[in-house]
Amino acid sequence: MRRNLFTIGIVVLLLAGSGTAWYASAPLVEVTRPVRGPAVHAVFATGNVEPVTWAKVTPMVRGRIEEQCRCEGEPVDKGTVLARLENREARAEVRELEARAKFLKEEVVRYRSLLSRSVVSTASYDRILSDYMQVTAAVSAARERLAHFTLEAPLDGIVLRRDGEVGEVVAPGDVIFWVGQPRPLWIVAEVDEEDIPSVKQGQRTLIKSDAFPGRVLEGTVDRITPKGDPINKSYRVRVLLPADSPLLIGMTTEINVIVGETTDALLVPASAIDRDRLWVVEEGRAKAKPIRIGIRGQERAEVLKGIAEDAEIITDPPPELEEGARVRRRR
Repeated sequence: MRRNLFTIGIVVLLLAGSGTAWYASAPLVEVTRPVRGPAVHAVFATGNVEPVTWAKVTPMVRGRIEEQCRCEGEPVDKGTVLARLENREARAEVRELEARAKFLKEEVVRYRSLLSRSVVSTASYDRILSDYMQVTAAVSAARERLAHFTLEAPLDGIVLRRDGEVGEVVAPGDVIFWVGQPRPLWIVAEVDEEDIPSVKQGQRTLIKSDAFPGRVLEGTVDRITPKGDPINKSYRVRVLLPADSPLLIGMTTEINVIVGETTDALLVPASAIDRDRLWVVEEGRAKAKPIRIGIRGQERAEVLKGIAEDAEIITDPPPELEEGARVRRRR
């Protein structure tokens, strides 16, 4: 009898030991419960602050800067002279052509008189008249070229920036001045073509800038360029800034265009989602729950259907986890 009791005791100990070993081998998982809160779906992009109304001033000819205004930050009217390039050769060409035009004009008058008296032929008169008209056209072209050596403000505004110095040689395409209105401003950003279908005019936009750390500024989507860039696979989006925005022209920014928002969403960690399902712990075992996902962010995701608010969700399910497998909660 004692031996039988002793045998039973050994069996109980063995069963208890195997249970302890089984429990210790079960995966250790971290669990959490869903929470209620706002869910925001945003499209991210980067961009620069620019005036809505502005223009670059570049020379149309190559030349050396002879005069240049010291007018950065000052208001100018359309047509105000901002700089002059060295133009001696161009002026000499105009004078030469004007002198030839004056001579030919007098010749036309003389030939007309001679023609009326039949001293010269009609062909001779037509030839001198043609020469005069050609030179007159050349004078107009030369004067136009001479005007290119003067850089003028293309619109009313403020000289936002001035580059180049007197004596420096500049060429077509070199930006010497930026002229525009300091307000209103907008952010010109490039949005990925995969995201552009969600972006609409009037959407609220959150803005961050290194110049204002810790502050979240706001703007509104104002324009979307209809034609995208096939090389960069992006579309240009302009975000209009409010009049009191502290952002300055030329600042770089990060923007988040709010394309979807729910004020009272059921949220779970984004890391918990495994191919449109969640793993939960029920009675010590892992269960896979198919779900329908709404707005999904980098840290949290909205669950529209498939999970109870008091469910224990495995935040980072192991890849080898199987349906019904026993798990241990991390304490």
